[in-house]
Amino acid sequence: MSILKPCIQLLWMTITVLAFGCNNEDRNDQTGVDWPVYGGNNFGNRYSPLNQINTENVQYLNVAWEYQTGENKSGERPFEIQCQPIIVDGVLYGTTPQLKVFALNAATGKEIWVFDPFKTSEPQYHANRGLSFWEGKGAKRILFTAGSFLYAIDAYTGLPVTEFGEAGKVDLHKGLEENLSHDISNLFVIATSPGIIYKNTIVMGSRVSEFGDAAPGHIRAYDVLSGKIKWIFHTIPQPGEFGYDTWPKDAYKKIGGANCWSGMVLDSKRGVVYLGTGSPSVDFYGGDRHGANLFANCILALDAETGRRIWHFQTIHHDLWDRDLSNPPNLVRVKHQGKLIDAVAQATKDGVIYVLDRDSGKPLFPVEERPVPTNGAMPGEQPWPTQPYPVKPKPFSRQFFTKEDFNDMTMEGYQFVKKRFEETRLGNKFIPPNSAGSIIFHIGGGAEWGGTAADTEGILYVNANDMPWDLKMMDLATGMAQQKEEKVSRGKALYLANCAVCHGVDLKGSGNKSYPSLLNISERANKKDIFDIMNTGKGMMPSFRHINVSKQAAIVSFLLKDNIAAQSEDLHQQSNLTNKQADEKSVFPYVAPYVNNGQVQFRTPDGYPAVKPPWGTLSAIDLNSGEFLWQVPLGEYPELKRKGVAPTGTENHGGPIVTAGGLLFIGAAQDELFRAFDKKSGKILWEFKLPAGGFATPATYEVNGKQYVVIAAGGTKYGKKPGGSYMAFALPD
Repeated sequence: MSILKPCIQLLWMTITVLAFGCNNEDRNDQTGVDWPVYGGNNFGNRYSPLNQINTENVQYLNVAWEYQTGENKSGERPFEIQCQPIIVDGVLYGTTPQLKVFALNAATGKEIWVFDPFKTSEPQYHANRGLSFWEGKGAKRILFTAGSFLYAIDAYTGLPVTEFGEAGKVDLHKGLEENLSHDISNLFVIATSPGIIYKNTIVMGSRVSEFGDAAPGHIRAYDVLSGKIKWIFHTIPQPGEFGYDTWPKDAYKKIGGANCWSGMVLDSKRGVVYLGTGSPSVDFYGGDRHGANLFANCILALDAETGRRIWHFQTIHHDLWDRDLSNPPNLVRVKHQGKLIDAVAQATKDGVIYVLDRDSGKPLFPVEERPVPTNGAMPGEQPWPTQPYPVKPKPFSRQFFTKEDFNDMTMEGYQFVKKRFEETRLGNKFIPPNSAGSIIFHIGGGAEWGGTAADTEGILYVNANDMPWDLKMMDLATGMAQQKEEKVSRGKALYLANCAVCHGVDLKGSGNKSYPSLLNISERANKKDIFDIMNTGKGMMPSFRHINVSKQAAIVSFLLKDNIAAQSEDLHQQSNLTNKQADEKSVFPYVAPYVNNGQVQFRTPDGYPAVKPPWGTLSAIDLNSGEFLWQVPLGEYPELKRKGVAPTGTENHGGPIVTAGGLLFIGAAQDELFRAFDKKSGKILWEFKLPAGGFATPATYEVNGKQYVVIAAGGTKYGKKPGGSYMAFALPD
């Protein structure tokens, strides 16, 4: 690791000032030589005008350099890399699996500097998908998040900017406590996606808990120079604010979430930030948040200077299905009814696309508000009676499970799926969750956090999942609906409230290795191992440091079947759960009386999704007409390929980029291949087996007249082998 010498730093600063008299917005509005923003440019287009690598020569692409972070080595606890790097003035900035920030020579991959945010503090690991870049008056800053802090780093030296916040960082809890009576300082608040910068303001979202201890997901803007909060937009409205009447009285005091965790985009000429929000807490049960619940599940347009709401469009009313807006909007220009329109395109977890006028938020294609089922909901629940259905474009992933969807690759699998189908509730994607269970799509996409790409012709490219999920609700106090009188230990009660949503009431996990089984965990981990993971996080699991040590100990004891925590008590008495009590008194943390069975994917006995392929897709959609141009499978299973099975697609995470060279680049699939597609036909033109899965979005840039394409190969997702490198590709000289 090295630091640039002062004379080199001064020279670099001088060149920057002379060559780039433009402001931060001018640079970040465009891609080309640089890739200066998460998503490529402020619009989030993931598009580059570079065409040196094109459909005619992409087959000659080979490795230009590989940067090893030195992490995820054998014997270490692995963490994913989900970061799309940014490239400015020939320097590439990215993050390691353990959230160190680095700067590289973008032409050679040679390390310039590394900054470790946890060098003097206890680590809190989580996914990081990118960084923010700011420059002004000869200064350059990298802003990024690690744990519960927003950091400002000098881009030349990799050292903290001491005048920003406290010694170069700002606590992301600040500002969320406004008008609350409870302490939020230890709640889980991080940011997996970078903020968007307008002038000297960085606008930030956050990731928060999805349980009853969720912090509010308010949008906040900070001064890039000082770190001071400039404005706050309450996504759960407070008294006197627009939308307050879409919640029960004082809901903001105990309900959290409604957060923007997937990232934002900016129209710098309008001075408007566009973003999407997620569901309110708690997922799958809303008995204590009756109403439409603005501004959860909304596409929002906010004034970047003040935070004033310009418009909103709600995509799910009173969300009971965890259908967050899981990727940033894409700002596009389309030809609509003979006119060129500045628009916002938002892909969703439930596989639809909203195309809205950028100034008014009104849909360019019809969106119908249709009646949906409300019967059969859990006690205390009041499902919203209608939901929006975009008429065009048509959905890019399956909407609900039918007989025609049965996986029939084997007779055993077919009969297994048929039996479960016949004993569950089906027929509409908005069936309220209940204890009888339902098979639904979209808990994990449709579209996911990798985002969409759009070219200058108004064509949107989106990768998606077609994975069914087996959702069932049960009484939290017992963990099993059929055991109404069971007394449960404190450890089990805490496990059900905090862990079962991912690992299942029965500890069996989801069938997807992102949410592993905890059965017999004592054979694989000891107390220290489990405590460490609860405090630092791992993979999809966030840190649970916000749970106090005694509660952590009770959960660990329950998992290890430790008799120390075998004292039983009735969970209803412990938590004051009833809706009546919750209505009479604001209780935080809020504890819902019902919990889902975990993130359980519906799979056949041999481990494949319970529906026919494709299980993962890549689509091209013309936003001018609303029509599909093509859709192809994304990824395949090697063992099925050897049997002669046509490409099935796989579950995929990480997004695409598109170029003027006629190419679309994407990793994302479970088969660990990095691919280039012909953007006009969807035909694969090139593929490369990465050393570990590329579950991140690539980037492309130019240095000294040479175009590069780079992607992080971090692996670990889906139980795949870990990796710790970034790989850049270029044409041979």
